Amino acid sequence: MGRVVKRAFKYRFYPTPEQVTELIRTFGCVRLVYNLALEERSRAWRDERRRVTYAETSAMLTEWKHMPELAFLAEVSSVPLQQALRHLQAGYVNFFAKRAGYPAFKSRKRSRASAEYTRSAFRWRDGHLTLAKMRDPLAIVWSRPLPEKAEPTTVTVSLDAAGRWTVSILCEDVIVQPTRIESAVGVDVGITSLATLSTGEKITNPRHARTDHERLARAHKALARKAPGSRNREKARRRLARVHARIADRRRDFLHKLTTRLVRENQTVVIEDLNVRGLAANHSLARAISDTAWRELRSMLEYKAGWYGRELVVIDRWYPSSKLCSRCGHRIAVLPLHVREWSCQGCGACHDRDVNAAANILAAGLAERRNACGADVRPQGRTPGGRSAVKQETQRATAGIP
Repeated sequence: MGRVVKRAFKYRFYPTPEQVTELIRTFGCVRLVYNLALEERSRAWRDERRRVTYAETSAMLTEWKHMPELAFLAEVSSVPLQQALRHLQAGYVNFFAKRAGYPAFKSRKRSRASAEYTRSAFRWRDGHLTLAKMRDPLAIVWSRPLPEKAEPTTVTVSLDAAGRWTVSILCEDVIVQPTRIESAVGVDVGITSLATLSTGEKITNPRHARTDHERLARAHKALARKAPGSRNREKARRRLARVHARIADRRRDFLHKLTTRLVRENQTVVIEDLNVRGLAANHSLARAISDTAWRELRSMLEYKAGWYGRELVVIDRWYPSSKLCSRCGHRIAVLPLHVREWSCQGCGACHDRDVNAAANILAAGLAERRNACGADVRPQGRTPGGRSAVKQETQRATAGIP
């Protein structure tokens, strides 16, 4: 039994000089159209208290192409420009739904250069991908095959800060649903141990940024010594970007392997709804927390659970998983961060802080799932007094009370 999902397959490619010129022009036009539309929508609301729709920005794009100073917009494929307007519209939708901040202008230096092509703007034939306004197909390094008989629906070309050209091909794929199992696991994330499982297993944090700390320091020092605007500074910036890219790639690869394993081995995975931004405000731990990529870990668990027919339960962030005894449910008042082991005054059990928290997270997640009566489980918000709606139910489950 399989499930049809949309998956993006990312590959490196090496463009010809002509393709580089065309793509760089397209990137610049995409960024310009996005910023012009954002400026107009912001101005309309600031001066007239009027909301500009996507259809209106699309009409503006047609007018811009007829302006002498913006006539070059008509020289590149129109599809990436329209997609830029759609992305801006999605940004406003997320902003009004309070899922994201206000859309920001794209910077030429800091924004990742990319362009999105839909089906009408590329040709896919015999395993060769040719973009609009180009004669030759892209020289893609096929590090893994696309699904059999795959028909790409969207192609995104990007250039990262390290100078690597990549193409992301979105197409439908059939995910074979694994056999349903009864196992469930609670996951407590941390810094020393990236993840502690309710089974007692601790997964060590690779600390990829710390591993390459000396290389990063040398690259930063070399960049600081170069004159602004010089070619040597650009070379130093590229070297620094390659170090950051290496760290990010290794971190992402580790998280992919970990999350795939958790989802395949368990029917239910329970995690906490952490306020990562708030935790990162602690300047003593900000770098270590950023290196753990807890938010990316959760994101991977979410979409992989959907792929493989598993269930991801997210419990309330205010649930005191570390302070509760997983055996009797007794709660201690204070548990400083440096205390890694503690004994329960109620039953005398000796607990490892992280293993105990993972066990409590699992019990709370299972109780919350039962309380949901089969409905979709969402992170619980904070109620008055800091107590979640399912606090009593989860505490009873932790203590083993029916």
